[in-house]
Amino acid sequence: MENTVRNKQVILRDYIEGFPKESDLKVVTASNTTELKVKPGSMAVLVKNLYLSCDPYMGIRMREPNPSTLALIDAFVPGKPIAGFGVSKVIDSDDPVFEKGDYVWGLVDWEEYSTIHPIGIFKIDININVPLSYYTGILGMIGLTAYGGFFEICSPKKGETVFISAASGAVGQLVGQFAKLMGCYVVGSAGSKQKVDILLNKFGFDDAFNYKEEPDLDAALKRCLPQGIDIYFENVGGKMLDAVLMNMKDNGRIAVCGMISQYHLKANERIQNLPFVIVKKIKMQGFVCFDFLNSFPKFLEFVLPCIKERKLIYVEDIVEGLENGPAALVGLFHGQNVGKQVLKVARE
Repeated sequence: MENTVRNKQVILRDYIEGFPKESDLKVVTASNTTELKVKPGSMAVLVKNLYLSCDPYMGIRMREPNPSTLALIDAFVPGKPIAGFGVSKVIDSDDPVFEKGDYVWGLVDWEEYSTIHPIGIFKIDININVPLSYYTGILGMIGLTAYGGFFEICSPKKGETVFISAASGAVGQLVGQFAKLMGCYVVGSAGSKQKVDILLNKFGFDDAFNYKEEPDLDAALKRCLPQGIDIYFENVGGKMLDAVLMNMKDNGRIAVCGMISQYHLKANERIQNLPFVIVKKIKMQGFVCFDFLNSFPKFLEFVLPCIKERKLIYVEDIVEGLENGPAALVGLFHGQNVGKQVLKVARE
């Protein structure tokens, strides 16, 4: 292997307003060379990035920071690489925990090679026979998000009714299948006929609808869930949340994972039906995946046998080449992906 490289990167041109565009991102080759060695005593780890995860929260990080977004996560820096979860191979290490040739997953910059400090990266057990790309999703923070939000916040019981918005996405597809494994009645919404078909015929949902074809979301929910909703896994917000609140059962639970419909609006849509939270004694809790880090071993004990026994189906939408990163990420905000959007940077 050569000793130095000119690192290809995806950088943010400037803070955005509204929905991200491909032109807001730029693929560049760094002017300075990157040495494929770490400095002795640095405790750093040098990795070659193989897969990068495209996630909705990354759009928030492209906006100019304000008190509400800073409370959740740091903004990207214009002129610098964007960052997210990825799967990488260790090229060199000054940390005794990681050796050359190890595979890891964690937070990395969107570039071919990254020098990282090993807080927040996890070694991959290659004896577990699954695709490495799974660690951007079902075996990483996406899977933990679905597990923690559904099981630890919603406390599901057999026979309960579960509704999931953005149900064909990375998190939604897992929550729906977790709910089916629990013996729940599961309904999802998605943004195309193709995605609805996948929910019904691939993931085994009991019912599903295309929200873009529903002039009345309240009527759609009453049609699909006439007895009401015990558990709502929230990924969308806005009009969908407003309609759901009217259809929740008493003592229902709402896990607020995301509100992608609101992330890039100049003014958030008003929620009219919040009084139902009081009247119906609804538990509604927001969360982020890091809330459940202590549950990660328990999560793996649950999910790995399900994968091995093919009780879970996991769909990925893989785009190849770092140069196609801006299109892959921006397409996510317009629903162009089916399943978990992943960018493949290099061969394993």
